Amino acid sequence: QAVRVVGAALRAGGAEVRFVGGCVRDAIAGRAIRDIDIATPLHPNNVTRRLTRANWKAIPVGIEHGTVLAVAPEGGGTFEVTTLREDVETDGRHARVRFTDNWKQDAARRDFTYNALSVDRHGYLYDYFGGLEDLEGGYTRFVGNASDRIAEDRLRILRAYRFHARFGLREWDGATARALQAQAHELENLSGE
Repeated sequence: QAVRVVGAALRAGGAEVRFVGGCVRDAIAGRAIRDIDIATPLHPNNVTRRLTRANWKAIPVGIEHGTVLAVAPEGGGTFEVTTLREDVETDGRHARVRFTDNWKQDAARRDFTYNALSVDRHGYLYDYFGGLEDLEGGYTRFVGNASDRIAEDRLRILRAYRFHARFGLREWDGATARALQAQAHELENLSGE
């Protein structure tokens, strides 16, 4: 029920809203869904206004990246709502972003093809980079060039192994294996957390 309510509040006036990332991937894989992430082209200020009008609490947990935590009244759950964005500049861990209304552009900045999947309220699946095929085939592949994705965020090295352990049924493809090996030394630059 809370998902329907937050979706309706955000869609007021015709804005598009989709489920994105892990909740889509896990639903397709038949796994338990832990978190529901929502994306929209609405600016974070607009997201906050719409949530407040619907009597939800809006917490700016990552406002510089367009993320607002939507807290349902009376303990009805929480959802991350993130504005579509593109990375303008990265330092190997954090990105400076620009908001966009382009769904494919937003998906292109994600780490793995199956984490770039999104679904609209009618159940239509958007798959710009072959994520469904990779998920069903047991491949863990980066969106676009593996070396570029890792250079943008070194934490993706650890994420690659974590996701491959959960969803990988096949060996790494050559480009991914080479990129992981070539940049493994960058793990030293990550914080302990």
